Amino acid sequence: MIERIRLALHDCGVENWLLKEIRTESGELFFVKRELDTRRIKDTLKYALTLFTNGEKNGKKTRGSTSVELLSSMTDAELRTAIDGAKYASGFAQNPFYELPDAERGETVRKQGALAEDPLAVSLGKMTEALFAPDVRADAFLNSAELFAVRKSVRILSSKGADVSWTDARIEGEFVVQCKEPEDVEMHNRFAYDECDTEALKARVEEALTFVCDRAKAQKVLKSGKYDLILTGEQLATVLSYYPSRAEAPMLYAGYSTWKVGDDVQGKCKGEKLDLTLCATEPYSAEGIPMKDLPFLCGGKLTAVHGNNRFCRYLGVRPTGEYEKLRCENRGKVPFAEMKKNPCLLAVTFSDFQMDEFTSRFGGEIRLAYLIDGEKVTAVTGGSVNGSLLELQGNLVFSEETFRNAEYEGPYAALFTGVSVAGTEGENA
Repeated sequence: MIERIRLALHDCGVENWLLKEIRTESGELFFVKRELDTRRIKDTLKYALTLFTNGEKNGKKTRGSTSVELLSSMTDAELRTAIDGAKYASGFAQNPFYELPDAERGETVRKQGALAEDPLAVSLGKMTEALFAPDVRADAFLNSAELFAVRKSVRILSSKGADVSWTDARIEGEFVVQCKEPEDVEMHNRFAYDECDTEALKARVEEALTFVCDRAKAQKVLKSGKYDLILTGEQLATVLSYYPSRAEAPMLYAGYSTWKVGDDVQGKCKGEKLDLTLCATEPYSAEGIPMKDLPFLCGGKLTAVHGNNRFCRYLGVRPTGEYEKLRCENRGKVPFAEMKKNPCLLAVTFSDFQMDEFTSRFGGEIRLAYLIDGEKVTAVTGGSVNGSLLELQGNLVFSEETFRNAEYEGPYAALFTGVSVAGTEGENA
């Protein structure tokens, strides 16, 4: 198929291109309570072609690009038609000229570990057992669940001579927990791991079952005001995602971010100085750029810029590829149990928790939080959090305990002091 695509590119007069071959093997399980409802096995082969055309505008060189998906079932005529269409479209998407990614060549990099090496059925079996192991409570249960194990082989070739390949594997899914008394409540959860982390999944389900029971009993008694707020797990990861977003080449090139390497982007700091690393979850980017772990925030200072080939070229920095995982190197000195002893609001689930990469504001509507006054703990629901990371980043306190999934690795919890919360006191429960 690759040679057929090469021939079609030649016939269509395309000189600059990048081709990505993706073979995907996946297993999918769908459960209703503990009963397996549906099982699917898929094996696919797809080709993602990006072609580049050169142009000129106001006496300056330009470069356009368009991507198209090709299937092995296409005839030679259909391949040429698809490529001709993409070539024509690229003429309407011209940008300032940039060099294409450097040509990289190497042996196939194979991912190690059980998830990448064992049959998918074995990995799905292990994670299924872990998923339902905590489902033994009388007051809450797993209503439904989905598990997806995906293994892929990727090869990238280009007109410049690149030829790299690698294998990868990932397991992810969703589950719904339910508690019927005193209020019928369901809570949706998702997870993603790059290995068969059965202990992490067990802990996640056990925590979710506790949360849904507490949500069923939660009260709408939260007062509006400023709170010391504790965020955990995925919500903490969402807040910290502000930093890689602001250090990304497209944001810098467009002027949405004014950060420069060497800037102290955390500013005055009484709490922990941030040390953040972008993790290379695959050996090459989607453009065939070699990827390595990249420390980009050290002691609160920006030490590196990251991004795809085009925008890094525009900025005159080395293209790094686009990262999908963040690691917070800070290892807190405060145990999570100690962090919760002082008056605070521990918010654990939201309807829609978001981080605005332009304003640094984060928040969402509270589904479940624990109001801690130093003597008692009250489960509360309703109200919303509205914080500004730029205002709060100088007083961060991290927990000793850690959290890990496919997108984040680092402290489990962080304390933010003086966060605005809109309460619900006076509303009907």
